[in-house]
Amino acid sequence: MSRIALIGGHGKVALLAEPLLVADGHEVSAVVRNPAHAEDIAARGADPVVADVENLDTDGLTALLTGHDVVVWSAGAGGGSPARTYAVDRDAAIRSMDAARAAGISRYVMVSYFGAGPDHGVPADDGFFAYADAKSAADAYLQDSALDWTILRPSRLTLDEPTGRIDAGARAAGSVSRANVAAVIRQVIAAEPASVGRRVIAFNDGDTPIAEALLPS
Repeated sequence: MSRIALIGGHGKVALLAEPLLVADGHEVSAVVRNPAHAEDIAARGADPVVADVENLDTDGLTALLTGHDVVVWSAGAGGGSPARTYAVDRDAAIRSMDAARAAGISRYVMVSYFGAGPDHGVPADDGFFAYADAKSAADAYLQDSALDWTILRPSRLTLDEPTGRIDAGARAAGSVSRANVAAVIRQVIAAEPASVGRRVIAFNDGDTPIAEALLPS
């Protein structure tokens, strides 16, 4: 079993993923900025760790991650100012990748979004541009790193019940339940690294069981 550092531990997807990972026998350190969120995390069996990743430098993040086996980035600025979006979704994410390497961690799972990439197509005057640009830059940095990475790109997130089934071959964005995204995170952690490492997995809700959908083509 692994020691997992889940950054963004109070997000809706993270709160669903934590009990799944704990049930699989993993030790989960759920990193949050707000100490008031610690109780919610502990109730799900994870260990709350209060830290402001937006303002930690690489050395501080290295200290935070040391002793873990896997990093899962599920944090985000959650909208608001473009400056903070870049500070969290791009800059802090990139520092966490450098810190993972410095801490001797090889596995890194990024929760991104369907459509991220150099051709994301969001106009510069669109309110979504800063997020698209920041996530795309972070994904590109991760892909160029020596980490054993997996980038998850779920479509529009819903609060629907989990089905345990996705479409990982979709060419167009649709929607996917947050609970299914949490289950995908669980399956990526459970899978052999060689089967999910250095892969971008874009997905919607679908008809294929998650474990089957994540098999290499």
